[in-house]
Amino acid sequence: MTTATSAPAGRAPATSAASGPVGAAPAAPAYRFFAVTVARTQQLGPSFRRLTLAGPALTGFGAGGDDQRIKLVISRDGRPVEGLLTDGPNWYQDYCALPDDVRPYLRTYTVRAARPGLGELDVHVVLHGVDGGHAGPAASWAAAAEPGDPVVVLGPDRPGRGRPWGCEWAPPLTGPLFLAGDETAVPAIGAILEALPGERPTIAVLEVPTAGDVLPLDVPPGVEVRWLVRGSRSRGEALGPAVHAALCELGVAKRSAGEDPEDVDLGRGLLWEVPERRTEGCYAWLAGEAGMVKALRRRLVRDLGLPRTSVAFMGYWRLGAAEGS
Repeated sequence: MTTATSAPAGRAPATSAASGPVGAAPAAPAYRFFAVTVARTQQLGPSFRRLTLAGPALTGFGAGGDDQRIKLVISRDGRPVEGLLTDGPNWYQDYCALPDDVRPYLRTYTVRAARPGLGELDVHVVLHGVDGGHAGPAASWAAAAEPGDPVVVLGPDRPGRGRPWGCEWAPPLTGPLFLAGDETAVPAIGAILEALPGERPTIAVLEVPTAGDVLPLDVPPGVEVRWLVRGSRSRGEALGPAVHAALCELGVAKRSAGEDPEDVDLGRGLLWEVPERRTEGCYAWLAGEAGMVKALRRRLVRDLGLPRTSVAFMGYWRLGAAEGS
């Protein structure tokens, strides 16, 4: 933490990278488009591919850390998209006004690692449906991406932390931590775990399609990562019981009358709720397919009695539905 001090006479106060007096809350970022190219690719497992994106523009990228979300802008017809996009507060209205046949796809991903000083970002893409020919535009593009291929990143223009930077991870200062998700949550959970400051009881339960998708993570002492291989089982089938067991190990005891959270109508969109007020004690962070996250959230709150203010849950995607344009 930086502490503000009085500046010597005749000098302006020191400022942070996010602009403003040191110690003050950083100004909310503006979002802008960063034109980059694919610098390197690496197949991490059958379902995961790492793309390292690079370009001088990324020296101005606003890294937020933890589970920071960005958007990749994917060409709809193979032509460059930079000339179609405008920065500024009206970027989304301008984007929506583009003709349907040229409007590029926007797809949300997690920053696995950011190196603004080098002008680089790492993004881990899940290759949903590529082998079966049912992949979406982003997975198809990522599977075929080669060094030198152009792409555009939408992200903040100054560093900081919190929701304005696309970051939802905000646990209380004390108490055990619990994280769970499917393969789409692995990049975010990996980044969160590797950034934890030190020993604190933490269990993460991750479900992936195959044994080859179990990835090495450099986690601090006190963090346990449990991988589940889905195989032929339905999504979340193994995750539910493993989540229950892990939370019991972390000391979350079943109450006689757990809260029964209201049912969520997934027809109205993805499941997404991050508590503004966090209860001290075990803090849970769930992400992945919306129906699976809904079931896990009910297990935590209704069956185990974890307060709703201790559970952050995010439906990253939904079976049978594509992310909006």
